[in-house]
Amino acid sequence: MIASIRSVLQKIGHRVIDSVWRMGFAGRFFLLTLMHSGTCFRRFHLILREVFSAGVLSLIIILVSGLFVGMVLGLQGFETLQTYGSEEALGILVAKSLVMELGPVVAALLFASRAGSAITAEIGLMKATEQIAAMEMMAVDPIARVVAPRFWGAVISMPLLAALFSAMGIFGGYLVGVVLIGVDNGSFWSQMQAAVSFDRDILNGVIKSVVFGVAVTTIALFEGFDAPPTAEGVSRATTRTVVTSSLAILGLDFILTAFMFRGV
Repeated sequence: MIASIRSVLQKIGHRVIDSVWRMGFAGRFFLLTLMHSGTCFRRFHLILREVFSAGVLSLIIILVSGLFVGMVLGLQGFETLQTYGSEEALGILVAKSLVMELGPVVAALLFASRAGSAITAEIGLMKATEQIAAMEMMAVDPIARVVAPRFWGAVISMPLLAALFSAMGIFGGYLVGVVLIGVDNGSFWSQMQAAVSFDRDILNGVIKSVVFGVAVTTIALFEGFDAPPTAEGVSRATTRTVVTSSLAILGLDFILTAFMFRGV
């Protein structure tokens, strides 16, 4: 009995120590990435290439998902507002829901699934095929050459993708609410323009998307860089990237929303 309890406690202790070690290594990895950002920005074409890889290649899923999310919001929002005789406020409901909450969160989840997993797999395969080791042998810092451009390319892409998601969502709400159901066009846009504030709504959404971009990209890069150089190791690292990024996005969303509402 005592031996089994001791074994369980040892396993828990090993897992806690391993988790603390990984968190410390991840923090050091993030600081090194920031320290090498100057070198990265001097070769801005590397960042632009990563913006294309992480951002432009994610446009299709972002735009299509935003359109359908906006259309669903338009349908459900109209049914709810009709109960209270406030159908004309459909534009406010769609815009505020997307700009403050659904736009940054859903776009970040899609970004983590598509771009984050791709970044982890790419760096993991570079490590498995010893490309990272070859760079170190040639006195090329892999953090400056491989990690930093991908970090800034993804961080720049994330707010732009979230903005496009929200714009397509508002357009989807317009299609359902105004074109299909028949809500007044002028009321839809005028009430939205009057109710949505740049400081409280749009800026908060931008802040969320930037924080999500930093979190997702850091997790993806760290998992790829820390992945065991095997096919199974890269596969597990890619899975961890998606799972950890999704949990980080939802947790950070709650924290940021709590601070933003406290400041109102």
